[in-house]
Amino acid sequence: MDTLNIIYLVTSLLIFVSIMTSTLSARLGVPLLLFFLGVGMLAGEEGVIGIRFEEYSMANFIGQAALACILLDGGLRTSFKSFRVGLKPAIALATWGVLATVVALGVFVTWLLGVDWRLGLLMAAIVGSTDAAAVFSLLRHGGVKLNDRVQATLELESGANDPMAILLVTVMIAMNIDPASQTIWGILLMLLQQIGIGLLLGALAGWLLSQLLPKIHLAEGMYAILIMSAGMAVFGATNLFGGSGFLAVYLAGIAIGNTKVRATEHVLRVMDSFAWLSQAVLFVVLGLLVSPSRMLEEWPYALMIFLFLLFIARPLAVSTSLLPFGFRPKEIGFISWVGLRGAVPITLALIPVMSGVEGADLAFNIVFGVVILSLLAQGATIPFMSRAFNVWVPTDTEPKAEHEIWVGDQANITLYEFEVKPGAFAIGRHPQSISTKVNRKDIAVFAVVRDGYLVSVNEDTALKVGDIVWYALSGDWAASIAKVFNNSATQYQKTSEFYGDWLLSPHVRIVDLPFYNLATRSQNQNRFSKTIAPVTSALDSIFTPLLGSSELTGIDDELVQTLREASHQTVEEFMLAHFKAEPVKGDAVRLNDSWSLIVRDVDEHGRLHGIGLKNLKNG
Repeated sequence: MDTLNIIYLVTSLLIFVSIMTSTLSARLGVPLLLFFLGVGMLAGEEGVIGIRFEEYSMANFIGQAALACILLDGGLRTSFKSFRVGLKPAIALATWGVLATVVALGVFVTWLLGVDWRLGLLMAAIVGSTDAAAVFSLLRHGGVKLNDRVQATLELESGANDPMAILLVTVMIAMNIDPASQTIWGILLMLLQQIGIGLLLGALAGWLLSQLLPKIHLAEGMYAILIMSAGMAVFGATNLFGGSGFLAVYLAGIAIGNTKVRATEHVLRVMDSFAWLSQAVLFVVLGLLVSPSRMLEEWPYALMIFLFLLFIARPLAVSTSLLPFGFRPKEIGFISWVGLRGAVPITLALIPVMSGVEGADLAFNIVFGVVILSLLAQGATIPFMSRAFNVWVPTDTEPKAEHEIWVGDQANITLYEFEVKPGAFAIGRHPQSISTKVNRKDIAVFAVVRDGYLVSVNEDTALKVGDIVWYALSGDWAASIAKVFNNSATQYQKTSEFYGDWLLSPHVRIVDLPFYNLATRSQNQNRFSKTIAPVTSALDSIFTPLLGSSELTGIDDELVQTLREASHQTVEEFMLAHFKAEPVKGDAVRLNDSWSLIVRDVDEHGRLHGIGLKNLKNG
């Protein structure tokens, strides 16, 4: 009995300590998942507590169950909107991208370690796919907003590339143990079986559950348990039928998450806790397995393999996968950098150990080192690299939080939370009259919180820094109100520097823009003039500040010719003609060295809703 209580105590303390490190993780900029691993290693055989844990089968069981839970939660939070920009490139990365990575890395590992090519390819296959737990965690909680194309591609890739990775690991284990048992046709059949059955059962189960949820009424906490049990059932059943359980549970989650009913709101809140618990348990258990002394012996090899993966194998695979889809070089560079490795490679590395593959212990220690380096070098640098590769977008148009209140089986009210930031335009304003652009009939103040206490709203109420305001909105005003609360003078300047100071309608024709009139007129008057001639029309007088008060900035033959050739088009038609990929916020079309058109907003159908005009010399 004492032994059982000790297990309860130690297990709970390990998870407790792991989660408490989240505040330290945020301060140091180190991924929280790495702290989970560190807690496990410190508690392990060579750590402070000295727990001897070599139960690879149990670790594999925990790992697969935790990954299924994480993928289910990731699917619940994946909108169908992301398919528009991310599905096709993600499929390419999840298939050809994984294969290309494994082949390139396998050749390098075989040469570096001087091992048999089968073992080299097996080690490459283990680290060949990105990790859903790491990607979902670090991208969604990394403190930076990526453009939708990059975010969707990375998340969909991590959720869909497990079948190829598992197939390659399975094949290479068989090649190491019994090479004669593997044929090309057998491998292809296994791949089709994994993907086909996974797609079929995942989509079918997701559809059935999405139809079931609106018809049942349970206690709030029961919905998440229902979805969790159903997801694990889909995972197990798909594996039994020879399909990819990971792919199936991810697809089931997507189908459920995109069904807006009373149950899904409760599920999302509770599933977030389940996913974090799964990550904590998974990484702590994996940390218990490793022996730091043995891992340090293989550290130089892990470092060299990681560097080859980061700078050669992954970029090669990503570039060949994404170039056909019109991705910009900087987007390809960032996606190559954020090929995060985490729990999946370590979990896959357990299978050769349990199968008795010669050299499996070497592979496990090296893979563990690669994962630690990936979380450190890639995970911790996501905010910096997103700006270096220019794939981030401003977040001033987003509320602090959203909360749905369901008043019927098919009827809900969405509450939006906003916080008054220092220097924001909301300071001193009445919460009901927050903006002249917002119709007062479409906005209702639900609550105002100051210093943790509710504030009674009367005619004299004026907002202060730090106030929290909850609104119930009947129109699409969330983005407009967020700007008032988030946009201090500094934030406004940053947003303007990104999108430009001037907002254009996508439906205006190029020929009707004052910029067009002023540019062509300036060329006709004096192409080399350094001062702007007096303008007489009202439109020109409004638009003149765009070019500077006295300098004729950036108007040259190249710009004039570009505008004249597109004079019959709308701004939206002009920009879409220059895009090779589906448009997202932040996409730009350069008019010349001085001026650029930048997408400010896009709807779910790919239509542009706002366009910024940016002076590149001023920004």
